[in-house]
Amino acid sequence: QVQLVESGGGLVQAGGSARLSCAASGRTVSSYAMGWFRQAPGKEREFVAGISQNGENSYYGDSAKGRFTVSRDNAKNTVYLQMNSLKPEDTAIYYCAANRAFLNYRVYVRQPDYDYWGQGTQVTVSS
Repeated sequence: QVQLVESGGGLVQAGGSARLSCAASGRTVSSYAMGWFRQAPGKEREFVAGISQNGENSYYGDSAKGRFTVSRDNAKNTVYLQMNSLKPEDTAIYYCAANRAFLNYRVYVRQPDYDYWGQGTQVTVSS
């Protein structure tokens, strides 16, 4: 199985940018479709972005469209989430997740579709 560790969170000013990383160990990340989710205080965890196993397809939640970009570097065994134009409502714990993809072109958006999860990294956006 794969272990996932997120990093890159912290305190960011509104309008700023941050790049989250999700480093995989145990197995190569190229075996998985990957996703990013987030959970804000008092809210349910929601889908942010996903990328297919083959890296050719990506999909974004409404809150991320036009501002966030998901990418993967299989050589570094890492997946990234570039976040621009951050808003205070982006404050949340961000989680990466891995799906043992049977379809290498598919992006998965539902939490039950994911088999492995990281511990999360806190992103706080100040106004």
